[in-house]
Amino acid sequence: SCSLCAPESVFNPFLYPLFNPLPCEAFTSTPQELSMPTVLDKVLYTAHAHTTGGREGRSVSSDGVLDVRLTAPKELGGKGDATNPEQLFAAGYSACFMGAMKHVAGMKKLAIPADAAVDASVDLGPTPAGFGIAAKLVVSLPGMDRAAAQDLIDTAHKVCPYSNATRGNIVVDVSLA
Repeated sequence: SCSLCAPESVFNPFLYPLFNPLPCEAFTSTPQELSMPTVLDKVLYTAHAHTTGGREGRSVSSDGVLDVRLTAPKELGGKGDATNPEQLFAAGYSACFMGAMKHVAGMKKLAIPADAAVDASVDLGPTPAGFGIAAKLVVSLPGMDRAAAQDLIDTAHKVCPYSNATRGNIVVDVSLA
């Protein structure tokens, strides 16, 4: 077992159940495994949101912390004066990816630069079946060795819940700035 897989290398007891370290083989997936749905071993948290009006509406989380007005962007004929689902997806994915990087860095005993950042872009466009999205994440890890940074990003992309949810479903480009 490597240092990544050793349970004693887990740095955050809260995240341990979420990112339970698996043998190194678990971080290499076959194409067949990548097309299989991810089944949760245990539900740790469930987010709830209630949306009315669709792209010209409002979304509110069950705890009231999130309460956003929605509108279509100007590019889609909307006013563009409120957030939209693609912006919310970009914010969620980039935050989740940062959390995955912090988790992997802790397991590998790496320091993440204080000014680390993830810039996410989410594209919306037509597909033969309707509409779809594509995502791009550009990760900035200033001062970190480039090879170590790339390894961190690659491993985080394997454990990030958003990456796992989108893998095989949409095009996701993850790159180091």
